Amino acid sequence: MKNNNTTIFTLILVLLVSVSLHAQQDFQGKAYYFSKTTMDLSRFNRGGEQMTEQRKKELETRFKSMLEKTYVLTFNKEESIFVEDEKLSSPVNSGRGFGGFASSFAPGPQYKNVKEKLYLQDQEFFGKQFLIKEDMEPLEWVMGKETKQIGQYLCFKATAKKVSNEVGFGPPRRGNDDDKEGDEAKKDEPKIVEVTAWYTPQIPVSQGPADYWGLPGLILEVTAGNTVMLCSKIVINPEEKTEIKAPKKGSVVTQAEYKEIVTKKMEEFRANRGRGNGRPGGGRGR
Repeated sequence: MKNNNTTIFTLILVLLVSVSLHAQQDFQGKAYYFSKTTMDLSRFNRGGEQMTEQRKKELETRFKSMLEKTYVLTFNKEESIFVEDEKLSSPVNSGRGFGGFASSFAPGPQYKNVKEKLYLQDQEFFGKQFLIKEDMEPLEWVMGKETKQIGQYLCFKATAKKVSNEVGFGPPRRGNDDDKEGDEAKKDEPKIVEVTAWYTPQIPVSQGPADYWGLPGLILEVTAGNTVMLCSKIVINPEEKTEIKAPKKGSVVTQAEYKEIVTKKMEEFRANRGRGNGRPGGGRGR
């Protein structure tokens, strides 16, 4: 009987919050996310030797600015823009050298319009501006019964599978010819990623971090492959509103076309490194 009363109270609360938010014509919210990605450092082993703890710490420090980031999602009932929080970004992310090279793989501002089913991503890659444009296709979410509390919000679990658009830039695995042939055979196979999301109906917008959306509430946490994004702060109707603008500049490409461009650049980089040139982007100036 107690559980039934709790469930009824929760549903009433969600309904009241939903009515309240939708009654506000200028409704806007900001959600702050911390993103952390783990990397398989064994790919950087030298000559088949196991990596020392000191070497691991050196690599973790080197990649920290790229693997740990803070983002801000600004959203209303229909639109959202997901951008890296520049206030907290490391100075290593910009400039020349490894930081500049790694920053070429960081996603640019991501815009979603759930009414028009439009996804746009403002992306710069090695000095060239791209505009990634896609028709938004919702993931086939499987709604779970599990709940957990994230801050003051009651969240529900949902799972799905998606094709990964990520392109790795680590060194190719060392091994024999059979291993290399196996890597080539798998190169064109789509990588399927398991996704676990936690959303709250208390904020009834079909939005979330990055390209995630399609649930009956704001997604506060999402785990996809080796990346976790967790919401640490939410501000509803901030005093200073942010205009949500759809990006317009750059060569228009699909996600698949952009991935092909990045992949070719990486093959060029690896070929140049194989010839003894370790500079990102190859040995010739552009």
